[in-house]
Amino acid sequence: MAFTGKYEIESEKNYDDFMKRLGLSSDTIEKGRNFKVISEIQQDGQNFIWSQHYPGGHSISNNFTVGKETEMETVGNKKFKLDLSHILMQVTVKMEGGKVVVDSANYHHTAEIVDGKLVEVSTLGGVTYERVSKKVA
Repeated sequence: MAFTGKYEIESEKNYDDFMKRLGLSSDTIEKGRNFKVISEIQQDGQNFIWSQHYPGGHSISNNFTVGKETEMETVGNKKFKLDLSHILMQVTVKMEGGKVVVDSANYHHTAEIVDGKLVEVSTLGGVTYERVSKKVA
């Protein structure tokens, strides 16, 4: 499918401010600044397994189906419930024009494939972060 593959971070915009907004400590932000995070995506129709692998063996993996409620873990190891009918970081993962979209009152995330690269844009509390990853497998 369109998203399936392994992607390595190629560039980031507004890393520090966004990670601070997530509540990560200055030490954690500094350690993560030059990490070559690998995003591994498996897509089977509307079903996704979206994993991020960090140096040192730490991984975060989220399974979701587009249009269905799910629980996700964020980079700050915080979990939140996703469901459109509630307010607290609760939405349903949607597919809009080829983009995976997560949207709530305080958080917005899109992911799409542009010229073979994974482009992710996240906005939290008015702070926007962009990450572009090249396909490595």
